[in-house]
Amino acid sequence: MLQIAFSPVYRLRLPEGHRFPMLKYELIHEQLLYEGTCTEANFFGPEPVDDRWALGVHTPEYVQALKTGTVDPKMMRRIGFPLTPDLIDREWIITQGTIDCTQLAKRDGVAMNIAGGTHHAFPDRGEGFCMLNDVGVAANYLLETKQVKKILVVDLDVHQGNGTAVMFQAEPRVYTFSMHGADNYPLRKEISDLDIELPTGTTDEFYLNTLYDTLPRLISQQQPDFLFYVSGVDILASDRLGKLSVSREGCRQRDVFVFEQAIQNNLPIVVSMGGGYSPRLTDIVEAHCNTFRVAANLFF
Repeated sequence: MLQIAFSPVYRLRLPEGHRFPMLKYELIHEQLLYEGTCTEANFFGPEPVDDRWALGVHTPEYVQALKTGTVDPKMMRRIGFPLTPDLIDREWIITQGTIDCTQLAKRDGVAMNIAGGTHHAFPDRGEGFCMLNDVGVAANYLLETKQVKKILVVDLDVHQGNGTAVMFQAEPRVYTFSMHGADNYPLRKEISDLDIELPTGTTDEFYLNTLYDTLPRLISQQQPDFLFYVSGVDILASDRLGKLSVSREGCRQRDVFVFEQAIQNNLPIVVSMGGGYSPRLTDIVEAHCNTFRVAANLFF
């Protein structure tokens, strides 16, 4: 049975008119239940992550500032959320959800977090709606507990996984692959192990062929024993921040291919949702739900 990390705290209450579509987390959960893709048995509620694991990739000063609510106001503006105790609780719970998913994926082949994919969180700072880097924390957890030898991060959010890139630049056991929009946030890109920058207006054929040519080769070259997949749906043509022109079906085919590569190579895969900023919530939720539908169909 597909196991999915979800907690009601994933939907943080934000000021009226805030541009982040926080409601999507709750709606994904409700839609998967409504259509019968999932039952409540598919979902589990994580506890807050132990500080030990957060400190594995984030600096003590940054973690302390988060926990005490003393983050510099300029940094909070770059993050984009109001600093509240509920926000910090949410970050710690989401991050543990991704750690929990690593253990479930080792057992079942796949596990998914309805939130996460917070790849703009650096060791010493946050930005772009990201505070703790859930994939970074969970990858380090696997390495520190000696459960894996080599990790491949497949980041297909439309924005470069800049925080994750910096986090693991000196760690050869984590290979960071980011395929993102060239003319998009962040303006100043970092250096992943492999960056593929896509031109504005990229459509399904070019997007998918680029992925088809790249991911199998990376798996063959790097020989990972674990995959993290950031499955942002901000590649959609409808996305107001994305600048690409991928259809919902193209986004679904992307998910199919990534999961098929995991299955064919017998690699556990943990999925974090990443971004999605289409004006219509329906477009965001449907594209995200496709990722869960594909996983349920292919693995179970």
